[in-house]
This record gives sequence, structure tokens and C-alpha cells, in this order.
Amino acid sequence: MAVPVVREFTLPDLGEGLTGAEVVRWMVEVGEVIAVDQPVVEVETAKAVVEVPCPYGGVVTARYGEVGQEVPVGAPLVTVAVAPAPGDAPAAEPAVERPLVGYGVAETRRAGRRRVLPGGAPASAAPVASVAVVEPVAVVEPAAAPAPAAAPAVVAVISPLVRRIAREHGLDLAEVAGSGPDGLVIRRDVERAIGATAAPEPVAVPRGTDPDEELVPLRGLRRAVAEKLTRSHREIPAATCWVDADATELMALRAQLNQVPGPKVSVLALLARICLAGLERFPELNASVEGESVRRYRAVHLGFAAQGPRGLLVPVVRDARRLGTERLSEELARLTGAAREGTLAPAELTGGTFTLNNYGVFGVDGSTPLLNHPEAAMLGVGRIAPKPWVHQGELAVRQVTQLSFTFDHRVCDGGTAGGFLRFVADCVERPGTLLRAL
Repeated sequence: MAVPVVREFTLPDLGEGLTGAEVVRWMVEVGEVIAVDQPVVEVETAKAVVEVPCPYGGVVTARYGEVGQEVPVGAPLVTVAVAPAPGDAPAAEPAVERPLVGYGVAETRRAGRRRVLPGGAPASAAPVASVAVVEPVAVVEPAAAPAPAAAPAVVAVISPLVRRIAREHGLDLAEVAGSGPDGLVIRRDVERAIGATAAPEPVAVPRGTDPDEELVPLRGLRRAVAEKLTRSHREIPAATCWVDADATELMALRAQLNQVPGPKVSVLALLARICLAGLERFPELNASVEGESVRRYRAVHLGFAAQGPRGLLVPVVRDARRLGTERLSEELARLTGAAREGTLAPAELTGGTFTLNNYGVFGVDGSTPLLNHPEAAMLGVGRIAPKPWVHQGELAVRQVTQLSFTFDHRVCDGGTAGGFLRFVADCVERPGTLLRAL
């Protein structure tokens, strides 16, 4: 009988230059039979949640890293017992890993798999189509063989949550009768055993003994955002200026454009077009500071703030100047939808040179946003709402918005920043001004 060879699979560099990733969810259990390139763990980087596939097929013999723990690149994730092909001689050196496939933003679907319960019997699960899997390696001693006194009893529990609930309540799972398939201990069994009607999964770590306080750790995207904004506030001497603008004519222009057959033009697209025209006049704002120098960019990679399920994201429209207004509107809509669905690729969240922040969608009038490090400028737009306004010497109700402009004072002085903001406000109030800049 061929002896299985144990292969170690380590966390690879996922293409972002990252040094590590946080374990979000394990997709396999020890003793489970997996196929080649089957996702084994879901990890969160600073940009996205991705599924990591294993290049080996066989039986998982060990996992490394708990949920919420950061695993460095190159550190082991799992070990897999791989059965050699018939007739193969034992190899003295481990085989070279196969190239990984399937990296990308995590989806809700999961590959079919088999679980091995005590006694070596596989639990029923969706089969893996067109994949030959090796026979499972025995992971428990036969029932007749007495377990060593120091070794814990093997319990039919596959859920880490069930194990954690039992551990927190001091419950011995060996004494719990399982009501799941093949005697599997499930959450309901543990709750019944501890006499609780509910055992919700804790989402925060209590601090001290005060029930009104909790300590929520910064993890994943929230930690990356915190680090970036802290660095921005610490390193960049930022200043903000603002002005109110009458957006009535801009809204009328949008309505007129959308009467023409074709893709609809959003307010965000018109604001983006105005920003691009402003950067043509004030190119020193499309820049960043590097040491003792200012790097100015010829191309405008326009970032814009978008709210997603994982928090605030800044998708980037590459080479935005090359896009017409309709195409710009389509690209903004595509990236906004991807942000809401949590399907943005890491490359779509990096490389911005200027940011447009439309916080008016949250129903607020103004803000002094922190710069998106290392960028040198950001335009903020408040809600467009009907307000009393002096128009052509008379008091009228107009659609008014507040524009705020935050800039790195090392890159320019107030004259440049004020000139850019005034140009933007003029284009909002008189959209025909854009024709002179196009």
C-alpha cells in the first residue's frame, strides 16, 4: 500500500505586495478530502476578501491560523496528505507546487467537498464534479484501541463556532449527544446542553466588567483605512476651503442630456467632468509629495468615494480624461455597483491621483475630509437641496450645494486652491463654462 506524502501549502503573495492576510473563514476541516485547486480558506487583505485555493488534492491533516488571526506570506496554511499515483516511487524531495488558479474576490458559492467523521466515514456533501479524489487517510484510532490517557476524545464536531460556544461555557463535547447526520454535534445540541435558549456569536470583546462597554478590534479593511487616514493626518499639512454654489443649471443640464436616447448621465459624472477640466487648468493639484519632491502626474486617475458592505472604498477610474461624459458615467456606475456588491478587484482600488467625494448622498451639507494619502487634493460635494438664494437680484428658491476643497499646502498655496474651487463652482452654476475648457 502506498504511503501518503504530506505536503505543506503556505500563504502566497496575492499580487498586492502584501506581507500577510487575516483569516476570515476556513472552508475545510481537518480530515476533509479536498480536490486540486479547491479553495481552503477565505482571507482578507487591505483591499479585498479572496478565496485561496490549494494546489494539492488529498486529506487535510492540519490547519494553521484561527479566524481573525493574521498569517504572514510564506507561513503555512494547511498540510495535505497526498496519495502517490500507483507505481510511483517515493520521492526524496517534495514536489514543486502547482501554479495557483482562481484568485479573485470571494464569491458566495463553495466547491463541493467530503468530510471524514470518526471512524473514517465520509459525510454526505455535494460531489466534486469530474475530479478524482484520493481515499481518506484514517485520522482516528479504531474503536477497539484504547485512546491514550492524555489525548482528548475525538468528537463529531465540524463547526468552529460550536466548539467555541462549548469552550466558553466549559462544556465537554464528548458528553454531548449529536442530533446531526451520523451523530454530528451541532449548535442546537450544545445550546440544549448548556441550558441556553440562544448562544449568539460574539462580535466584540468585552472590556472589564462593565456591560455597557465593548472593545471592537480594528481588522481587515477597517484597520487599513485607519492606518491610511492616520498617516494622512500625521504627514500632510492639509487645509480646506469651501463655497456655496447654485446647482440649478447643472441639474437642468443633466435632465436635458438624459432626454436624449442613450446611457443616462449621472450628477457624479458631471461633477467628475468638471474636476477633470479644473485639473487641466491647475495641473499642480494632480500630484503627491515624495520626500523633498513633488511628483506631478500627466494622467488623471480619478478616485471617488463609494460605500460598500465592508466600509468606505475609493474605486479609481483609470485615465479618466480619455473618457467621454457618457463613458465616464458608465464607468462610475460600474465601479459603484461593484463596490456595493463587494466585487471590486484590488487593482480597481489603487493608483488614484485625485479624489472626488460626494458625501451629499448621505444627506449632509458639508465636510472637511481627510486626504486620501498620498494624493494632494480632494473635492467634496454636499447634498443638492432647495434653499433661498439671491438670483439675478431677487430672492428665489434654488438648488444649492456646498463645495469643499482639501489640499496639501506643500503642493500649492491658497491662491491655487481657491482658483480651482472657484472654477468648479462657476462650472456648477454655469455649466456652459465647461465648453471653454473642453
